[in-house]
Amino acid sequence: MSSVQLLRPVVLFDLDGTLTDSAPGVMTSFLSALERIGKEPPAGMNVLDVVGPPMIDTLTGLGLRKPAIDAALAAYHERYDSVGWSEATLFDGMQNLLAELDQTGARIALSTSKAEKYARRMLEHFDIGKHFDFIGGASDDGTRRRKADVIRHTLENLGVTANGQSLGDDVVMVGDRVHDITGAKTFGIPTAAVTWGYGPASEHCEAQWTVDSAAELRELLLPAS
Repeated sequence: MSSVQLLRPVVLFDLDGTLTDSAPGVMTSFLSALERIGKEPPAGMNVLDVVGPPMIDTLTGLGLRKPAIDAALAAYHERYDSVGWSEATLFDGMQNLLAELDQTGARIALSTSKAEKYARRMLEHFDIGKHFDFIGGASDDGTRRRKADVIRHTLENLGVTANGQSLGDDVVMVGDRVHDITGAKTFGIPTAAVTWGYGPASEHCEAQWTVDSAAELRELLLPAS
């Protein structure tokens, strides 16, 4: 049993913008989907509008109706499933951090709005899936896609009670977008916001901590090591 004093015994990680730079594959697949249905991307649309929220919400926000949304989603998943997922890269220092956390006995889980099948594939691709006690993602049918719903799903599968009371003494969330922060806050979970992802500083106002590197995140999560 390790003697390292963890900040929290359970650590929830976001995926896109936190562990991986997934923007190239997501954006290219998104633009390909719009082209397939004959929809021009709005002027000024950027990675912040696309990477992080569930894709169906992004498409709905463009004013598309159901037939077009369904066609765009199918086109998006066709390309992303084929090649888009593999265009991601792992952020520097994250592989070593996960391995070290794992060695201390921390319970590590993923909570992402990305489809769970893609999340699993990416973690295995980068050889980091072995460090996770549970991989929580969006359901294929779209009924579980809000960040709070994914976090609840993750906590329940970890055996952590998620009935609305504060879990701040036991769990910490690590993410880059406001969805991570507000989703975790639903359960009284504090968030460490990472600045290397896709969320601007304005989205981190309600985060308990802000970290600029994997080294800083390590110091936060493993304060006594």
